[in-house]
Amino acid sequence: MFDPVIAPSGTLLGLLQRGRGDGTLHALTAPRAEALAALNHCVLRDPRHDWQVENRSLYYARLFLDLNGELDAVEAHLFDPEDHLETDESRTGLALAVLGHLASYGRRDALDLLRRYAAQGANWAWALDELALRDDDAGLRALAAPVLARFPADPEGEAELATVVRDAFEPRPWRLWAEDPRDGIGARVRAAHETGCFDRWQRQMRPTGPRPGWSVSAVFEWAQQGLDRGAALHVPAARCLVAVAGPEDRPEILLAARAGTDGARCTALRYLADGNDPEALDLVEAAVADGTSVVVEAAVDAFERMRSVAAVDRARGWAQRPDVLGAAAGRVLACRGGAQDSPLVLGALREAVRGEGPDAPTLWTLVDGAGRLGIACAAPVLRHVYRETASSHLRGRAARALAATDPSFATGFAVECLWDCEETTRELAARHAETGDTRVVERLRRLAADPAEEDEVQTAVRSRFGPDMSAG
Repeated sequence: MFDPVIAPSGTLLGLLQRGRGDGTLHALTAPRAEALAALNHCVLRDPRHDWQVENRSLYYARLFLDLNGELDAVEAHLFDPEDHLETDESRTGLALAVLGHLASYGRRDALDLLRRYAAQGANWAWALDELALRDDDAGLRALAAPVLARFPADPEGEAELATVVRDAFEPRPWRLWAEDPRDGIGARVRAAHETGCFDRWQRQMRPTGPRPGWSVSAVFEWAQQGLDRGAALHVPAARCLVAVAGPEDRPEILLAARAGTDGARCTALRYLADGNDPEALDLVEAAVADGTSVVVEAAVDAFERMRSVAAVDRARGWAQRPDVLGAAAGRVLACRGGAQDSPLVLGALREAVRGEGPDAPTLWTLVDGAGRLGIACAAPVLRHVYRETASSHLRGRAARALAATDPSFATGFAVECLWDCEETTRELAARHAETGDTRVVERLRRLAADPAEEDEVQTAVRSRFGPDMSAG
């Protein structure tokens, strides 16, 4: 899947792509045709950079309901001939998840589309998972025949079926079908389930990797073999060293950290840093100076995991470095520094936004640090990140940091956040939004009554007004 093209944050499309609360608020006042066009664009061209963790489906489903939107465009997208050519689940996953929420809200047209797609579509397993949560037993039983017809009744087809049954995210349909008395359904599903259980048992019994009793050098060799295959095994290898290595092995491990193969060096650095070895920090600095890109990445990661006073002190000295170690030092201070480190964290935050933009991965930690340390003068930068980032998770972190640093948050962004796509951001807003705004009270009441809303959000609402929502 290609990275999506995100429209400017000042446009309706850009707001909806980001999942911002202002996107919903603007869509409800925009011409309906324009709002529906932008909404369909988002649902059919997933705007998330990380579609597996960012939420959009409930956000878009609620807007479909508010606009009384038709599903013609979604239907055309699902049943386009491309569906069987481009079978990556990211092409249709968001649309199917939106239909699932709409079905929960009683939209029969959404339920019918899910049933049709589960019977005919390439991403049928996703549609089936949505139906497993929402459809009745009769609707699910009707899908048994078309789903099982996808698997030929030969050894290869039966093996594929067993894998699908074993790995099913929602087991309810398969349990229903296992009880189906029709020929070729119940018995076939039960057999697939038994095969899948046996496969899982075999995998669990099959030993992988080194075990206690191996030598330190054998662990290093295993880590290098993994690297040669393109697999980074230094983290599990470092854990294995904990079981394998004794005090007498420290010289060998120190040597590996200075001049070993890349696999051994990464493993040794991780092991020494996790154990707060007194030489770990010097070895990290040396690795950044002369290591390969793989070693540098492992060294920086190992340093960021260190929680000792010595690591924080060293971070204060490294924070001004114009390299990856300087950036890591800023993140260490954001996580574990004290009030005296606020200028360094603020400087790192500003530099990251200026140099890498509002979606830089380093901002996640730095934004959290600005909030943790209560850096009030960071509020302008945090507001910029909030407005511009395409990541709804980073925006939520910026909102939490603003709640701790910006006195205007309760009457500003907190109001918008009540409509945000992320439940954690809505929860934050439910705790902070100023109820003098009539929109806030109305929205809180709606969230409290919405069966699709997360429990944490509704708990936050009740903490403000009590279970009867009598907001005076």
